[in-house]
Amino acid sequence: METPAQALADPACRRALVELLYQLADDDLALGHRDSEWMGLAPHIEEDVAFASIAQDEVGHANAYYALLVDLGEAESADALAYGRSPGEWRCAVLLERPNGPGHYLKDPQFDWGYTIARHYLYDLFEMVRLEALMESAYLPLAQLAAKVRREERYHLLHMETWVKRLARHSSVSRARLQAGLEKAWVDLYGLFSLGPEGPAMAALGLLPGGRDRLWQTWRERAQALFAEAGLPWPGDPSPVMLDGRAGQHSADLEALLATMTEVYRLDPAARW
Repeated sequence: METPAQALADPACRRALVELLYQLADDDLALGHRDSEWMGLAPHIEEDVAFASIAQDEVGHANAYYALLVDLGEAESADALAYGRSPGEWRCAVLLERPNGPGHYLKDPQFDWGYTIARHYLYDLFEMVRLEALMESAYLPLAQLAAKVRREERYHLLHMETWVKRLARHSSVSRARLQAGLEKAWVDLYGLFSLGPEGPAMAALGLLPGGRDRLWQTWRERAQALFAEAGLPWPGDPSPVMLDGRAGQHSADLEALLATMTEVYRLDPAARW
């Protein structure tokens, strides 16, 4: 399929493609917002700049995926999709909506760097594996976008791998903080690999070649290699989650995130910027 018109001609294909694009966009926007909350709070100035740049990249990637949804008739603008939907309409994994730690970034933030790095590494590796599969997608506009996004996400993954190894090896305190972060993130990890009700169709139609099995097997192999290199114990396969974000099931954390992220948009949704 080379054009939106071809995808629209097949209702089953359009349905699966739309679900996939919402997952891609919502994942990146949720994490991009959480990353932005580290501005002025990162461990040092270089990392403050790095996280601001990563946040900007994630939001930009989300915007590109939303643009593909606009092409499929989901809304008139990417802004409407990013800011105009209720929490139940979101398809991000619950892991990505979780806060960086206790407090609010404007009021007594007590963010957890160990958890932030753990969560980001787990997701960035997942995203890299997913992008590699999407580069083979039967929907050409998505395959082309995946190739472009992958070039940028590669540096995000390298950055997080460096931090994982640094924290694991630096001291007993940094290692303990990282391991605690991994244990906390592991509780929500299974949800990354859920593709929702349209998952089988995504694989069968070639929109996401290999489906969940390919994502999980490739991710686990690469993650285990990094854990071994860093001297970290493997936590075992993750357990199924109570809330499946791919099916619109979310925590109160997403409600709080959206309340902050959309507050300006909600003042006048029809405004032109």
